[in-house]
Amino acid sequence: MATLLLRLAAPLQSWGSSSKFEIRATEKMPTKSGVVGMLAAALGWKRDADLSSLSKLKFGVRADREGEEITDFHTVHSGKTSYVTYRHYLSDAIFLAGLEGDEEFLQELGTALRKPRFPLFLGRRSCPPTLPIVIGIRNLPLETALCEEEPLDQRHEGVLRIQVETDCSGAGIIQDVPISFDPHRRMYGYRKLKESFQAFSQKGTEHDAMSELGG
Repeated sequence: MATLLLRLAAPLQSWGSSSKFEIRATEKMPTKSGVVGMLAAALGWKRDADLSSLSKLKFGVRADREGEEITDFHTVHSGKTSYVTYRHYLSDAIFLAGLEGDEEFLQELGTALRKPRFPLFLGRRSCPPTLPIVIGIRNLPLETALCEEEPLDQRHEGVLRIQVETDCSGAGIIQDVPISFDPHRRMYGYRKLKESFQAFSQKGTEHDAMSELGG
């Protein structure tokens, strides 16, 4: 098996897994459903597409910079009533995401991400990613690739949080495996994940969250 490594960085990211109604929260780490949605957009798939080939890829993520959680307030008007929604984001975060699977399919995904058919975003349409997204393919298992890749944040020295899918008992459970993105029948399955920490001393590449905006 091989692992496709992705750099997920932007001024804002938002990774919801169970948010509804007025409060739209974000997870601390990118969700599998959000990353699969980005891959489907890159491939040009419609919302009613069969997601099984993407959902069965083993997913993991490393927080190279966890960012700061911020809240945006929106006033929504509906008929004669108005109400406030609370939308949560991660500001200036950097993540290393990995997808383990067949190398030929991972090559196809990497090509699509470099020349996407539909616009890409990190959880919400208001969160376009900075470039580059694709780091490359490593001929390593997912967890090993996440542990061995050097940090993406030049300022970082210390311990990084890693979450990977697992079949082990006692692991955490999250409902973020996409079965259908069809707006009339959205469906998500569950996956188990385990969390670990990896110490690093070397420094990686610098991330300027505003550079893509011409700052």
